[in-house]
Amino acid sequence: MPFYVSRGQIPHKRHTQFRQPDGTLYREEVLGTRGFSGIESILYHIFPPTSVQTVEAIPVTEPAAEPLGPLRHRHFRTAELATLQDSNVIDAQVFLLANDDVRLGVGYAGASMTGFFKNGEEDEVYFIHEGSGTLLSNFGQLDFHSGDYLVVPAGTVYQFLLERPVRFLLLQTPGQIEVPARYRNEYGQFLEHAPFCERDIRVPAFKPPEERRGSFAVRIKARGGTLTDIVLTHHPFDVVGWDGYVYPYCFNIGDFEPITGRVHQPPPVHQTFMGPNFVVCSFVPRLFDYHPQGIPAPYYHSNIDSDEVIYYVRGNFMSRKGISVASITLHPSGIPHGPHPGTAEASIGKNKTEELAVMLDTFRPLRVLKPALAVEDAGYMYSWRLSNGTDT
Repeated sequence: MPFYVSRGQIPHKRHTQFRQPDGTLYREEVLGTRGFSGIESILYHIFPPTSVQTVEAIPVTEPAAEPLGPLRHRHFRTAELATLQDSNVIDAQVFLLANDDVRLGVGYAGASMTGFFKNGEEDEVYFIHEGSGTLLSNFGQLDFHSGDYLVVPAGTVYQFLLERPVRFLLLQTPGQIEVPARYRNEYGQFLEHAPFCERDIRVPAFKPPEERRGSFAVRIKARGGTLTDIVLTHHPFDVVGWDGYVYPYCFNIGDFEPITGRVHQPPPVHQTFMGPNFVVCSFVPRLFDYHPQGIPAPYYHSNIDSDEVIYYVRGNFMSRKGISVASITLHPSGIPHGPHPGTAEASIGKNKTEELAVMLDTFRPLRVLKPALAVEDAGYMYSWRLSNGTDT
């Protein structure tokens, strides 16, 4: 996490007596990573977080990957996926690409959650393409809206309440989502040249604890994607206070300050987050290169050791033709890709772009999952062919 946060009531010292008004001890829970050597938060509960009525395994069918075929560029029109508008954010998720480091999915949800969810093995990043609402969690209340990256660490118990239907992109990883190390000094503070800083990050507001007994179902994902429904004897948001470095937070893509130059800048200048063997980048409205002979459109490049995925949010995608809102392109390692015919020449002389997109670069190959095939643009690989033998 970027920095230390404290909310609500906490005792002066860790692991010491902290009592409720009736004299009962608050129950201290350490939510930590990497055993006891990583970042952690400490939460103080009214009720024991281990007080469970029932436990039930939930059958789950993971989407299968397509058989390996020829190496080719892919385009998926995800807005055409038949997702149910009356689904909640968890039930609406459709996963399209995956490897052992990260899974990518999309969804369109129109209903608030009535139960609770915890991903017990993966950090999650929701990019909110459209819509707004509130993420309630055991850390408090976090309001979100269009353009927000909503980062939810593993172990968070949460519930989405929607104000407007939400279209989202979702990344899940068994590792940790982090801010790139080159943006921070040895103390963890953001550096002056970083494209965003602590002021741009929104953390949960304190919400008074829910001091309610009853039956409250929490669906937990853990151990390779298996699902378990645990019914607690109390409301899971019974936390009177917490502090630490593990918590959900929001960062809006509109607060990413683009780094520009005299000539075309490579994708690392757009990096926003990192995880094990992958990075996440934000392409935002920005001024183009200002060298008098500059070509604003990106050059052809071969991803020798990475797959490139771009989720298109809105705007004029200068190097692509035939791309629509919520399209996803996959440019795999092993073959070059670059601007569509005519787009490089057309970009010369333009001084800015209004495009908005999220990029995922993975350093191990991605598998295409079968749900993606229903919305694939099968002709995308051939969209670089020249109609008249020229690049115009």
